[in-house]
Amino acid sequence: MADSFSDRQKGFEAKFSIDQETEFKISVRRNKLLGHWLAKRLGILESEVDNYVNSVIASDLEEPGDEDIIRKCMSDIQERGAKITDGEIRDKLAEFAEEAHKQIMGQ
Repeated sequence: MADSFSDRQKGFEAKFSIDQETEFKISVRRNKLLGHWLAKRLGILESEVDNYVNSVIASDLEEPGDEDIIRKCMSDIQERGAKITDGEIRDKLAEFAEEAHKQIMGQ
């Protein structure tokens, strides 16, 4: 009986680990999509897009939640004088989260 409980616990731990990894992949893909969209809107040169996208992805690793990536995006928007609102960034995050989920999960 103890072996069966231990096996079940290991199964739950493995599933949790896989779920966490999947969520991380979805988040990174979402941020990549956002970075590409924002780079285009900000008129970033094609040769600089990959670096910009990577900076957007990295900005989301500073703290839990989305406020760090939103701060970075809004700072870039303000710096370039673009007409993109905080609300638009939040909407795009939600839109790209759905798209990233479909891409990662193959749906």
